[in-house]
Parts: sequence; structure tokens; C-alpha cells
Amino acid sequence: MSSTGVLAEVTVASRPRDSLQSVRSRYASRLRTAQESIGILSSGNRILIGSGAASPQLLIAELVKQADRLRDMEVIHLLTLGSAPYVALELRDSFRHNAFFVGSNVRSAVAEGRVDYTPIFLSEVPALLGSERCRPDVALIQVTPPDRHGFCSFGVSVDIVKPAAECADVVIAEVNSEMPWTLGDSFIHIDQLDLLVEHKTPIIEFEYPQPNATSRKIAENAVELIENGATLELGIGAIPAAVLESLISSGTKADLGVHTELLTDRFVDAIEAGVITNARKSLHLGLTVCSFCLGTSRLYEYVNRNPFFQFHPSNYVNDPFVIARNDRMTAINAALEVDLTGQVCSDSLGHQFYSGIGGQVDFMRGAARSKGGKPIIVLPSTTDDGKTSRIVPVLSEGAGVVITRGDVRYVVTEYGVADLYGRTVRERAQALIGIAHPDFRQDLVAQAKLRNYLF
Repeated sequence: MSSTGVLAEVTVASRPRDSLQSVRSRYASRLRTAQESIGILSSGNRILIGSGAASPQLLIAELVKQADRLRDMEVIHLLTLGSAPYVALELRDSFRHNAFFVGSNVRSAVAEGRVDYTPIFLSEVPALLGSERCRPDVALIQVTPPDRHGFCSFGVSVDIVKPAAECADVVIAEVNSEMPWTLGDSFIHIDQLDLLVEHKTPIIEFEYPQPNATSRKIAENAVELIENGATLELGIGAIPAAVLESLISSGTKADLGVHTELLTDRFVDAIEAGVITNARKSLHLGLTVCSFCLGTSRLYEYVNRNPFFQFHPSNYVNDPFVIARNDRMTAINAALEVDLTGQVCSDSLGHQFYSGIGGQVDFMRGAARSKGGKPIIVLPSTTDDGKTSRIVPVLSEGAGVVITRGDVRYVVTEYGVADLYGRTVRERAQALIGIAHPDFRQDLVAQAKLRNYLF
């Protein structure tokens, strides 16, 4: 029970050994309206919002409706789809937001200093939520209706939501019959849910941008590094999407496996094309392992009750030691800038936070420790307008080092692959200049000589 006075009147029953009728009875006893459920919140509470496509839109809308009576509320979450109305300027006295990953719905508010950003490895977020430093008073989540045994599935977002629901003082669940029933370590019993709000609504869809010619060329170069039988992790963005397209079109890759935080529609394409089979995985043989999915209704329908997919929380999927148990683990993630010594920035544009650390470091380090593993950073050689090189002498002022010089292995642009592992600074500079855009190579050589990276 929270010291902030949340939900004094609600108690949680012990786990029963009884009938479907009993499950239905206890389910009914927890049903409330959204207004009643949010009505138990008190000023000063810390509220966790469910992740990704499973963010509970009805509960969020009601939270904002009751903003006038609430003050000094901290709202925390990972990447969410849909609106984030609690970051509105006029609600600053009611809500202060803290993002573990900066999505498009809060990016401008972060840039203006109205929203906090906590840099943290995704694998460590569950432990943070379980600590006194950041334990949520209330978790607002979305789940499936319960089965006959009283278990609900977290559906398309298990990631940090399951750990949060297990440590929050109070859990309010939006029960959505449209939510896919996903398998794995992805369940919660109704006895662990304090209040239930039924709300049937389509799961939020996310359309990825179509890869352009540059993204496709980068993908082709990256695919050359992927061995048959490798296990894949792909980050978010157009280039990782293009990698899956290239794997299918190449016609040369077979028996690939998946151990990834994020599942997208492109994975379904590769599965149906027979490229992804999980037949040679050294961990979770035959299974696609992930923690959340973002995509279209096609993806959500595909994972529904599909035993080919196993969803697990982020502290398992993103644990570098678990990742490393996958032989030939190949992690492919995008960056914004890489300097000539190999430092990688992928979360900010100078001082402006753009995304977050997320799971990139977890998978880069896990892949590096895997038998035959390959951590791969991908990026276009220039900004979209072609005026600025993304291979730079030094990172932009304020840019964060997400992947250190010691962690970087492969860097891929549309001009080729730079293998930096075990290379001197001189060799790194030469290799990175070799995959930079030709228009910038001469200046990069001059800048490298100025810094004594090159003779």
C-alpha cells in the first residue's frame, strides 16, 4: 500500500483453486468505470503508462479529464503510441512527465524542458521500477480478457509493463477484447489486478516509412555480414526494415532466428518467405523471442495465440548475458552520428534528445559476447539533405555517446562496411573515411590529420 494514499478500499484476494464461476465472480467484483478507477488517484502519485501499442487510451483520457483535482503527478513510461495529452503546457501543474525513451508524442516537450528524460538501458528499467527510486504507485495498463483460469495476457507489450504491474501498489487494467493473446512469460492473474475497465477498441497501428534507395543499399551491405543460421535483433527505423526486405530478396539466407525486443510486420514477411525458421537457434530453439510489437493489424493477428512467438519482459529479452547465449547473434541498430574514433551517438541531435538508449547497448554487448556474434551499426553517410556528413571528426556538441569506442564493431553505410574491432585509431579513421560520402572524404582526411589520427 502506497504512503500516498492510493486505493485504501481495494484489497487483493489470494489465488483461488476453484471454478470458472468463481473467476467470473471475482472479475465482476473488480469492474469499474474509467471515471471511478482514475478517481482513486491522489496528488503526488507516480503513474506508469503501459507501453507501445498497448498504452491504455481510455484511462489516459480520463486521467487528463481529472487533471483539475490532481497536482504534482509524475507520469512515467517507455515509448508509447497514441496521444500523450498529459504533456500539454496547460497541465504542467498537474503532471510532470518522465520518459525512459523519447517518442514522437513527447519529443517537442522534452526539447522545451517540460518533460524529463531518463537515460537508461532497457534491460535495467524493470529493476529501476522495482526500486524505491522509481516504484510506481499506480500502473495503468491494457490486457486481454481473462481465460477460464483467470489469467490475462499483456498482449502486444510485455516489455516493462509486466515488471511494473508486479511491483506497483495498484494496477488498473483496461480490458480489451481486441488485444491479441500472446504467449510466453506474458500473463497476469486477475487477482493481481485491482480494478478493471472494459474497453473494446482496435489496437493502435504503426506504419513504418518505406525504405529509400540509400536505406536499401545500406541494408544490402549489412546483409552480407549475416550468416545462415544467425539469430537476429533489429532496431526501429527504415534501415532495419530494409534489412528484412533484403534478406528476403537476396535468396541466399536461410534458417535465421529471432531474439529481439521489437517485432514488426517485416518479420512476418521473412517468416512467410521461409527465411526465418528459428531452426538453428542455440537458445529457445524453434521460437521467435521478443518483448513487444509495433505494426499493423496484420502483425497483431499473426501473433495472436501463435506458439511460434514467445513474449518476455525486457529484463530477460534485453539481458546481455541472455542475448549472448544465442550463437551467431547479429544485432543491427541505427545511429545518428559516428566519429572517426568509433564513438556512436544514436539518441540525440547535439543537445536535443531524439530517442533514447533503449536496447541498443544491451544487444550490441550481447552480440559481441555471442559465439560468432556480430554487433552492427547502420547509418546513411549523410543527413537527408546531403549537406552534412554523419561520419564526423568529433561528435556534435552535446551529442551522447551511446556505443563507446570499446563496444563498436561493424559500422555500415551505403558505401560499405568498416570493421573496427581491434583496430587502432588510425585504422579506424581510415576505415570510416572509406565508407563516408565521397564529397566529405577529403575534409575528413584533413580533420583526421589535424587531430593526429592520421600521419
